Amino acid sequence: MANPIPPKESGEAFIPGVQKLRNMLAEKGKLIVCPGVYDGFTARIALAEGVECLYMTGAGTTMSRLGQADMGVATLNDMLTNASMIANLDPSVPLIADADTGYGGAIMVGRTVRSYINANIAGLHLEDQVVSKRCGHLRGKQLVPTSEFVSRIRAAVLARQQSHGDIVIIARTDALAEYGYDEALQRLKAAVDAGADAVFLEGVQSREQAERLVREMKNYGEEKRGEEVPCLFNHVPGGVSPDFTTKECEEIGYRIVIFPCASFEMVYPAVQRAMRQIKEKGFVESFYGEGGQRHGPRELFEVCGLGESMEFDRLAGGGAYGEDA
Repeated sequence: MANPIPPKESGEAFIPGVQKLRNMLAEKGKLIVCPGVYDGFTARIALAEGVECLYMTGAGTTMSRLGQADMGVATLNDMLTNASMIANLDPSVPLIADADTGYGGAIMVGRTVRSYINANIAGLHLEDQVVSKRCGHLRGKQLVPTSEFVSRIRAAVLARQQSHGDIVIIARTDALAEYGYDEALQRLKAAVDAGADAVFLEGVQSREQAERLVREMKNYGEEKRGEEVPCLFNHVPGGVSPDFTTKECEEIGYRIVIFPCASFEMVYPAVQRAMRQIKEKGFVESFYGEGGQRHGPRELFEVCGLGESMEFDRLAGGGAYGEDA
């Protein structure tokens, strides 16, 4: 069980993450920037840096929890356990979490959404790949028919209604690579008609295509429900999409940008370097070079709530942890 960050003492009213995400989406023109995290430590680092919204990457979760590539091996339990822990480290910071295909038919999608709601997750995205899916930036993806994709979205919306939740449902299509832009657009429009709050076109190929998507979804949303349909951009360095900056995303008109690789892309060379140094030199140099700063246990534990836990113990009347813990 996560050790939640306690309420701030500023007198500020507590606003749940899902409400904050809704409020940000309602703020015209605001871009919601979501750094990707995949475990408690990376989430704590992001929270310590004051990010306004987190994204739990399915690829990172699969690699960190299972030691496997993102090839459809993660189950609902794998994803839910990880997302629940991250979402409850600080329930006031929204978490958008990958929900893959929903892990089955309509009944299973409903279970997934209800479970995510109960875990305090603010938003999720559901896609139109087959259940034995793969990373959206790999080739050879197989998709379900539009009717099945729409059924997944309807099941998600129905589960949200029955749970009296407000989780943000983001419809993702991988149809661009396999069937082209027009088919992908029609799938996203059908998902909006089924109740999706926002859309996610995986594998955008150019700025022109991104601008067209945002424009067409804005017009469709205003026509169908009197407001824009927010679009999400997936920033994957080395993937099939351009490396748009957050400024470029704002200019294009995206409302959400996720950085799923932000943590594990940086961790990989750092850990690789440390392992090689142990093997070749018998010790690990400071990340900052010879004689550089080292990060001891106390500093690292502080990132993960050491001070908060000690203060909680003190407020409860405990005396097990003094200032010199």
